[in-house]
Amino acid sequence: MKKGIFITVEGPEGAGKTTIFRKLGEYLLEEGYQVLMTREPGGIAIAEQIREVILDKENTTMDARTEALLYAAARRQHLVEKVKPALESREIVLSDRFIDSSLAYQGYARGLGINEVLSINQFAIGDMMPDLTLYFDIEPEIGLERISLHKGREINRLDLEKLEFHKKVHEGYHILLNQFSERIVKIDASKAVEEVYNETKTILMNFIESHSLQIK
Repeated sequence: MKKGIFITVEGPEGAGKTTIFRKLGEYLLEEGYQVLMTREPGGIAIAEQIREVILDKENTTMDARTEALLYAAARRQHLVEKVKPALESREIVLSDRFIDSSLAYQGYARGLGINEVLSINQFAIGDMMPDLTLYFDIEPEIGLERISLHKGREINRLDLEKLEFHKKVHEGYHILLNQFSERIVKIDASKAVEEVYNETKTILMNFIESHSLQIK
């Protein structure tokens, strides 16, 4: 049975979520919490290998259903090998992306259907949904501009999609905001990094403290 807290961060390309994710993890560790920081797809050897296949810029012929199934497979292995054991040890798990990415990108933007991709992922993860999802919201045009200005950032296959695809991803996330309003919190990612971080930290700490878990 899950005993820790499972928190995910989500957002379109260029939202800056990974930067905030790292700062949150560092803060929690400094405060004495037991924290596992991980990412999707990836986090463990098998899932990292699948990540390379999914995001390889050469794999332009990848079918949308193949893509969705690869994400679900990586997610399953990551969950059983890394996430579940940490939660059972009463840790806070911070994951850079999880199921909502598949629902927004493959379910909505690829046109496979949110419910259809949700069904695939329910088979993969069972009832292991996040306790809290921090969604970093930004207009696609701004996010893509940030990516173009960030010279050190990895450019992957999804970054190379046309603007219309990224607009669909953005729309998909907003559908999820309504569908899963009990766990997804929207954060304006267009603000300065420190402002976004401070707002997110407040939301996160209020959530952790409301759970009253002895996880330090």
